Amino acid sequence: MERKTTRELDAQALKAFTHPVRMRMYELLEEFGAATATMLAARIEENTGVTSYHLRQLAKHGLIVEVPEKSKGKERWWRAAGFSTDTDRFRKDPATAEAAEVLMAGIVRQRSTELLRWVEQSREASRDWIEATTHTRRSLRLNREHLAELGRRVKELIDALDDDEEGEHVVIHFDAFPLRRDHDG
Repeated sequence: MERKTTRELDAQALKAFTHPVRMRMYELLEEFGAATATMLAARIEENTGVTSYHLRQLAKHGLIVEVPEKSKGKERWWRAAGFSTDTDRFRKDPATAEAAEVLMAGIVRQRSTELLRWVEQSREASRDWIEATTHTRRSLRLNREHLAELGRRVKELIDALDDDEEGEHVVIHFDAFPLRRDHDG
């Protein structure tokens, strides 16, 4: 299987991504896996012309990639490609500030939706899956260097994992940030 790569968004990709239809289609590709324009059109109740156009825009910026082993003839299958972005840098630039805010709000909304869905589904989940999941909240006093190191190490762990075709689709949320900033330094 092709290893998923994480790319850094540039300003044009950020602006292209934050269109509501594109963000929703990307979420669906992440949640349900590879799909065609027709499949996505049915899920978001749009026509295939709309979804095809938005898929092309996402692909143009490397936010999704074609799945050649599934694509046949004119039927193209797409999957989400991982990405990261320095939202703080984009929030400070007037040309990209609005798109960065839309992206951040979308990420928070998606995380909340996924977590609430899991809370509901976990009532019926097997004990093995309940024990395999984690919901950790820990408050530590760290300096900037330790916080940055924590982020690097978690990212390395996540990036080292390969998709298991027999496995369940799992989402990993990781946030580490100061609770409040009383001073700079």
